[in-house]
Amino acid sequence: MEMLKIENLSKVYGKGDTAVKALDDISFSVDKGEFVAIIGPSGSGKSTLLHLLGGVDRPTEGKVFVDGTDMYELSETQLAIFRRRQIGLIYQFYNLLPILTVEENITLPLLLDSHKVDQKHFKEIVDILGLQKRIEYLPNQLSGGQQQRVSIGRAIISNPSIILADEPTGNLDSENSKEIVDLLKMFNRTYNQTLVVITHDDRIALQADRVISIEDGRIAKDEVIRP
Repeated sequence: MEMLKIENLSKVYGKGDTAVKALDDISFSVDKGEFVAIIGPSGSGKSTLLHLLGGVDRPTEGKVFVDGTDMYELSETQLAIFRRRQIGLIYQFYNLLPILTVEENITLPLLLDSHKVDQKHFKEIVDILGLQKRIEYLPNQLSGGQQQRVSIGRAIISNPSIILADEPTGNLDSENSKEIVDLLKMFNRTYNQTLVVITHDDRIALQADRVISIEDGRIAKDEVIRP
């Protein structure tokens, strides 16, 4: 079952002589429960691609379907709601709100939707992430690894259709990097959570089911690692 489908996706910044084509006619799909790594050199377009998949930016041309919904047919308000409910985003620098506690940061997507927090589900996620004793802490009271765990909790709390991670270990040491990747893999395998990770780290990429290489805004290689 296709969870993510990209058709002829292009993104151009600027106009005329100053125009830069960041993505050039990219098409691929990702099945439910698949773990896909997207790799490429700096400036290849991989982060632009992630922003388009996450509804953070709009393409110049092409379509992005998430669980059958054409995201860019939605209005800005509809897209914001859809993104909050169906797409979990994890960033390199965590993007936590500094005035909110761990619990409030994790449950923020639900609170923004005026949804009641399922305490059993919340406790299960917090236990998995090893944050049981930190739920009343503020982000500046946490280590980098703990902050990234909070961002994973926030991404997963709404049971989204897909998790998108942009260099999730880029700001961490090797030990914390391994722990974060292990957590992402656990959510992928245990909960059949569809996972797309942008990374420059070959060690992370080789743990994925499939690796897509981006060069100069185009797909250079799409290789299945684990059928």
